[in-house]
Amino acid sequence: MRIQVLGCSGSIAAGSRTTAFLLDERVLIDAGTGVGDLSLEAMLRVDDILLSHSHLDHVLAIPLLADSVMKLRFAQGPRGPIRIHALPETLDALRQHVFNNAIWPDFTKIPSPARPILSLHPIEVGQTLAFGVGDDRREVEVLPAQHTVPACGFGIATDTGWWVYSGDTGPNAALWPLLRGRRIAHLIIETAFGDDERWLADLSGHLAPSSLAAELAQLDGSVPVHITHPKPGEVAAVVAQIRAIDTAHRVEPLVKGMVFEL
Repeated sequence: MRIQVLGCSGSIAAGSRTTAFLLDERVLIDAGTGVGDLSLEAMLRVDDILLSHSHLDHVLAIPLLADSVMKLRFAQGPRGPIRIHALPETLDALRQHVFNNAIWPDFTKIPSPARPILSLHPIEVGQTLAFGVGDDRREVEVLPAQHTVPACGFGIATDTGWWVYSGDTGPNAALWPLLRGRRIAHLIIETAFGDDERWLADLSGHLAPSSLAAELAQLDGSVPVHITHPKPGEVAAVVAQIRAIDTAHRVEPLVKGMVFEL
C-alpha cells in the first residue's frame, strides 16, 4: 500500500498545499489544493474521493478535478463517475454550496444526469469501506472526529499496523478507545495552532500542542506521530512546542511529498 502526501498545510503559500492524500493512485483522502500538483494522467486514475468534512481547504479541488478530467475520462471508454464518499452533512454542503450552478456547475448531473462525472455516496462513522480487489483491496474504517461541522477521520489496516488520519478535530474522546489495542504504524493528527493561540484552536474545533498532548496521553505506548495542518511558516514552532510537552512519542511534521509504504 502506498500513500502519498499531496498537501498537509492549514492554508496556502508558495510550497504549501492544503490537505490531500493519494492512496494507491486511485483514491484521494481529502481533496485540498495539493491535488492540483498531480499530472492530468494521475488525476484520470482517481476513481474515489474520501472527505473528512466540508470545509473549503479539504474539498476545493473536487470541482476543478471534475472539470479537468471529464472529457478524457469518458473518452477512455465505459468508466463510471468519480465517487465521493462523505458524511451525509458533507454531501449536503457540496450540493447546496458548491455544485449549485452559482458557485460551480452541478457535476453530479454533467455531462448528463444518467452519466455524470461525479456521484455522491453517504458514509457513517464506524463503517468500513472497501476499494480495489484481490491484492489491491484496501479497507478504510471511518473514524470519529470533533469539529465545528460534522467530521470524521480514516484508518487503514496494513501488515505493519494502522495508518490513522484524524481529520480536522479538537479533543476527540471517541477516537482513543477505538485505537487501544491496535498497533499504530503512523498517526497523522492535526495541530492547527500554537499554544499562544490555544483559545483560537478551542474556538475553531482544532488542536494546539497542549490539547494534543492530552489526547496522545490516551494512546497505548509510543507511536510515530505526524503533525498536519499548521499554518505556513508556523510548522517548526508548533512541532517544537509539542516536543517540549510530549516526550513519549516520536513527533515529526508531515511534509508534502512524503510517501508511506505500508
